[in-house]
Amino acid sequence: MEKHWKKQATLFFTFLKIGAFTFGGGYAMIALLKNEFVSRRNWMTEDDFFDMAAIAESTPGPIAINSATYIGYRMAGMVGAFVSTIAVCLPSFTIIYLISLYFDAFLSLQYVQYAFKGIQACVIYLILTTGISMAKSLKRNIFSLIMLLAVAFSMVVFSLFAINFSSVFYILICGLLGMIGYLAGTYRQKGKREL
Repeated sequence: MEKHWKKQATLFFTFLKIGAFTFGGGYAMIALLKNEFVSRRNWMTEDDFFDMAAIAESTPGPIAINSATYIGYRMAGMVGAFVSTIAVCLPSFTIIYLISLYFDAFLSLQYVQYAFKGIQACVIYLILTTGISMAKSLKRNIFSLIMLLAVAFSMVVFSLFAINFSSVFYILICGLLGMIGYLAGTYRQKGKREL
């Protein structure tokens, strides 16, 4: 019983720390989560972590909360999911509540504006390193390469021509193509076995 409480307390304080120091939303948080749960604590393998990131992105709701709920549940069941979700939300809720009380005065401070400009550069770095790390962990086959290049190309083209195409559609299309690719591979292997 004491072991469970220790794990739940560890989850709470870990997600509280991550929630307090993650600027830029869930994508920026992915790098911190990977460092904490894969590299530092060895609670997940890298493949498991990237599967979790894919699930957290493709389910409704913010990726940060979905990730916390998933990891918490995996580590300590329902209580772990609840504790992790509360912990990751608590810093943001507290900070936003305090800012809302003095919003206009807060934004007019010159130092706050400078801090936000610095944070923006850091957020770009966090998202970029997460993307590179995820790209490195992709299985090196022709299907993955084609998918990655097709998504990157379409994102660049749509951005250049100001075409509004939601990232949700990228996820749905790639998920569907992944399922089709898996089923085609399974069917092909089954046909070879029968021969």
